Amino acid sequence: MPQSPTPGAADGVESETTQRIVIANSSEEFAKKPSNKRLKDVEIFVPIVYGTIAFWLGRKASESQSHKWTVYVRGASNEDLSAVIKRVVFQLHPSFNNPTRVVEQPPFELSECGWGEFEIVISLFFHDDVCDRQLDLYHHLKLYPEDETGPQSTKKPVVVESYNEIVFPDALECFLARVYNHPAVVIPRLPAGLSLPPPCFEMTNYANDRRRGDTKEHPLSQWFLNFSEADELLKLATARQQVSTAGLLNF
Repeated sequence: MPQSPTPGAADGVESETTQRIVIANSSEEFAKKPSNKRLKDVEIFVPIVYGTIAFWLGRKASESQSHKWTVYVRGASNEDLSAVIKRVVFQLHPSFNNPTRVVEQPPFELSECGWGEFEIVISLFFHDDVCDRQLDLYHHLKLYPEDETGPQSTKKPVVVESYNEIVFPDALECFLARVYNHPAVVIPRLPAGLSLPPPCFEMTNYANDRRRGDTKEHPLSQWFLNFSEADELLKLATARQQVSTAGLLNF
């Protein structure tokens, strides 16, 4: 459902309809390894937000560069998503130099200057134990507020964000073990008596993935929309499940 702008947020704030994106039958090659096991009826939810923040340059604006903007993918409560997402590819308008931009570490974002609005393709690539398919998202860069009759401001950006929930059904056991209790991941229910092995996916570069790329201190965080209510509903469901299965998981 549409989200309400955060109190005190920018003029020109918009949010789009929440979608639940289910990625089925993923990581089949990875699942063929003897050490991996697919867990039937175990779903892993990853709430994400993607969007743009655009600032008018005011007196510094020119015909070809009127705005500075940033496009990004972040956790719903600004968590680091690198435990699930390996890299993000942003496809910009062909008029940009090197329009295909690859970001391989958090924060998954890029900034540019320009004058026109266009659709940005945001491709998410996941770690091997998560999914072997990319997920393409589409976002329209918006530079001007809906009420274009008033004066533009260099201090109040135009913010457009979408909240989605990516669902990984029948998750691999090693994926679940690696991200269990991670703040960016929601696990609504677990089978009774499930005992997870130690994480089997080598993640030495992501040993501190709960802290790396944390966007809570991001310089643009004051303009991020508040999607915490939807995120908290998912986490509440997880907490209830954990209470009912307390003591059943051993690492």
